[in-house]
Amino acid sequence: MYARSSTFHGKPANIDAGIRFVEEEAGPMLDSTEGCVGLSLLVDRETGYCIATSAWESEEAMIASDLMLRPIRDRGRDVLGATMQVDTWEIVAMHRNEHGACCRVSWLEGDLDTMSETFRVALLPQLDEMEGFCSASLLVDRSTGLGCATTTWASREAMLASRAAAEQMRDRTAQEASGEVVEVHEFDLAYAHLHVPEMA
Repeated sequence: MYARSSTFHGKPANIDAGIRFVEEEAGPMLDSTEGCVGLSLLVDRETGYCIATSAWESEEAMIASDLMLRPIRDRGRDVLGATMQVDTWEIVAMHRNEHGACCRVSWLEGDLDTMSETFRVALLPQLDEMEGFCSASLLVDRSTGLGCATTTWASREAMLASRAAAEQMRDRTAQEASGEVVEVHEFDLAYAHLHVPEMA
């Protein structure tokens, strides 16, 4: 399974227009695109930082869709008044109890095989025991050695309560992967139409 993320640094005042665009245009278009298995949109209303991620059955399907979907990504950029960065990923882990309301995204550099093993074997069981936990995924970019871990929570209160434990888990993962934590950011989950199967 593979994913393409479009990261936007836009205008906070344009967030609601961006959500409507995904609900009314981008989402339905992706639903009808061969090989696509869903779309999510994360938003930070205070800063205008947004990430739209589409998931794909195969790398070939993701690559084949690129030219067709480029205009809709550009439209999203214009709606949000944003700069845009597009990245591609391999999905190496996905565990979902429910969709949730908000997300914490952590980017880490390091040995990706070790990172993946730590995530699956050590972190997922710990996360499953935490109040308000809904889902977790790990995406990797093998060309750069970058991993992107996302945890989803039932409420902002649950996410805030998990911060200390999440920091310990990130530090452990980075240490075991001989790497470092690059960035951490918290978002609202504004759109979640994801059908990636369990991959834990």
